Amino acid sequence: MKKIAIILAGGEGLRAGGGEPKQFRMLYGKPALWWSLKAFKEEDPTTQLIVVVHPNFIYEWEQTMQEMAAEEQIEQTIVCGGRSRWHSVSNALMEVTAREDMLIAVHDGARPLIKPEMIRRGWEAAKAHGAVVPAIPLSDSIRRMDNATDSHSVPRRDYVAVQTPQVFDASILKEGYAMPESPDFTDDASVVEAIGRRIFLYDGDPDNIKITYPRDIEHAEIIMRSK
Repeated sequence: MKKIAIILAGGEGLRAGGGEPKQFRMLYGKPALWWSLKAFKEEDPTTQLIVVVHPNFIYEWEQTMQEMAAEEQIEQTIVCGGRSRWHSVSNALMEVTAREDMLIAVHDGARPLIKPEMIRRGWEAAKAHGAVVPAIPLSDSIRRMDNATDSHSVPRRDYVAVQTPQVFDASILKEGYAMPESPDFTDDASVVEAIGRRIFLYDGDPDNIKITYPRDIEHAEIIMRSK
């Protein structure tokens, strides 16, 4: 089984502060993006990594990797990010020739706490079902907006929070991304769902947080220190 992981780091990610993309912020002494690459290689050293980087930061990322110690360097193909997530994944898929025994995982580089065991769950679930996403139960109450001022409560049990990596049979994902971009596409599952494919869920991880704001870096370091 050929496994490919597309790691998305194509956004500018400046909400995390520090004047640089959140994916490059230092986390426990390493760039946040590096931890995702490490997790995929720890799970299976044969997994091919395609890293999608914003065009303004490709040189910076290449230099960062070259300056790391030899044992910390990770083989990867670097691809130029697009103006949206859809374009970034499309650019990465241009590097892939799909075949029957191939799975593709798409992971947010801003989720550096991904664990090898969760990655393994994703591969196994995708092998069985073809199109899977990780999910965790909601802990907060939620409301549905009726208009700009009115809302109503909805049953929390009917909803889950979706994470990455989202994992697909390569032919299914390529078929989905052969369609034109739509504003309804918020992630890879929504693209695949649009071609009539059923999406299955597998167990996510509450620690698999997304780095968006400065406090998220601090939160991630607390989680890493506790493990």
